[in-house]
Amino acid sequence: MDIRGLGYVTVQSRDLQQWRRYAGEVLGMMVVEVAAGDALLLKMDERPYRLCIEQADRDGFGACGWELAGVEAFEQALAELEQTDVPVQRGTTAEAAARQVQALARFQDPDGNRHELFWGPRQDFARFVSPVGVQGFVTGELGMGHAVLPAPSFDRCRAFYEEVMGLRLSDLMKVRFTSDPAEPEKRIHFLHCNNARHHSLALFECPVPSGCVHLMVEVTRLDDVGRALDRMHANGVKLSATLGQHLNDEMVSFYMQTPGGFDLEYGCHGKQVDWSRHTPFESTVVSQWGHDFSVGRQ
Repeated sequence: MDIRGLGYVTVQSRDLQQWRRYAGEVLGMMVVEVAAGDALLLKMDERPYRLCIEQADRDGFGACGWELAGVEAFEQALAELEQTDVPVQRGTTAEAAARQVQALARFQDPDGNRHELFWGPRQDFARFVSPVGVQGFVTGELGMGHAVLPAPSFDRCRAFYEEVMGLRLSDLMKVRFTSDPAEPEKRIHFLHCNNARHHSLALFECPVPSGCVHLMVEVTRLDDVGRALDRMHANGVKLSATLGQHLNDEMVSFYMQTPGGFDLEYGCHGKQVDWSRHTPFESTVVSQWGHDFSVGRQ
C-alpha cells in the first residue's frame, strides 16, 4: 500500500462551538462551518481542511484519513485489504463529496481504530490566514502531522500496519508512568509512510477511552509555539506536558488537552528523515529536555 501521508483526521464532538473557539483562538486555525451545520472544517494550509470536527453523541477521536497517489493506488490498496480479509466499506459519492475527495473507503485495525483511504483531494488553493497570526503549519508532502493511537493488541496491530498498510518502523521506546519498577512497561512504536516526516503514526500499548493518545500539528516557527502556549493559558486550556524537545524526532513542543478528550502536541522543528540512511533505534528516554507529563496528571 503506497500511503503518501496523513491527509486529515476526523473528530467526534457533542459541542462544535467548543472546538470552534479552541481551534481558532488557541490553535490558530481557520474555522469553516459546513452548510448543514453538523461539522466544522479546520484549515491549516491551502487545502479546505485538515481536521473535520463532526457533530456526534460523544466526544472523541474519529478516524485517520490516509492519502494515496491516485485511483490506481486506491484500488490496489482496497484489493490488498480484501486479500487479507479486512472488511472494507466503500464510501458513497455523497460521502466522498463531504470529505472533498474523489473516492473514499473505510476500515478498522485489529483494535477497532478507524481509518479512511482517499485519493484526489479537492483544492481551491485559498490562502491560509490564521485568525491569531500563526505564520503557517508544516504540511504539504509531509501530511498534516501525526496521530498516536491505542493498541492494546500491540503485536497484531503492528503487524497490520506494517504488513497490510505498508507503514515502516521509524523508532521505538518503552515507557512507565511511575517510578515503580513493578509497573509493566508499555511499548510505543513510531511508524512512517512514504514521506520524510519522522512518524505519521505511533502505536501505544494501552487502551485509551477517547480513541487517541494525541495528535501533533507542527508550525514553522518557535515563536508560534510560545505564543500558542500563552493562548492556551489565557483560554483556560489544561497543560498536559511542559515545553520540551523529543529525542527521536527532535520536535520542540508542548502538549495540551483538547475538547475531544485526547491531547494535542503543538510543535516546531521536527526532523525530516532520509530513510535510505536511517536505522531504527530504541529510545530509553522520551525527551532531551522538558516534557514533564506529570503536570497533566495533577
